[in-house]
Amino acid sequence: MTKYIAFLRAINVGGHTVKMDDLRQLFETMGFSNVETFIASGNVLFDSKPRSVAVLEDQIETKLKDVLGYRVAAFIRTGAELKEIANYESFPQSRLGAATAFNIAFLKESLDETSKQKVMALRTDIDDFHVHGRELYWLCQKKQSESTFSNAVLEKTLGKPSTIRGVATIQKIAAKYWTTILGNA
Repeated sequence: MTKYIAFLRAINVGGHTVKMDDLRQLFETMGFSNVETFIASGNVLFDSKPRSVAVLEDQIETKLKDVLGYRVAAFIRTGAELKEIANYESFPQSRLGAATAFNIAFLKESLDETSKQKVMALRTDIDDFHVHGRELYWLCQKKQSESTFSNAVLEKTLGKPSTIRGVATIQKIAAKYWTTILGNA
């Protein structure tokens, strides 16, 4: 079995509310085991036989749409990938310490050069970005409410879905499940 983490987009926003117990049960009905949720923003850890991430994402998205009645994009990472994401140094420590917010946007695939250039064109005095793998690291120097950047802006710029989590959330998931993740990565 492999440990996977699903980061779900729009699970508890925009007037939609899904109880984490219900979400956990939905994942169990798909045949996944050791299903756990982490905070109510659509972070689901589960075990499954090794499969293509794209197949898992499609399976989860189809089931959630059937049950919930609206599209929920799923971004799957393995335990090994989560470890790398949690430890990745996208910006120098001096810049991280001076920032107000530090977030990670999850994408379904790595960005090509044209898409990277489009994202980098969104840089401002407030916002800076770093692309690594299927993640976009976003460093915000002021309150996010003062930024012109958001997940909606990113999706419009790329023409692709994404979901954003704070780095602290990613590090907490990794810390809470470190032994499990490393044991099954």
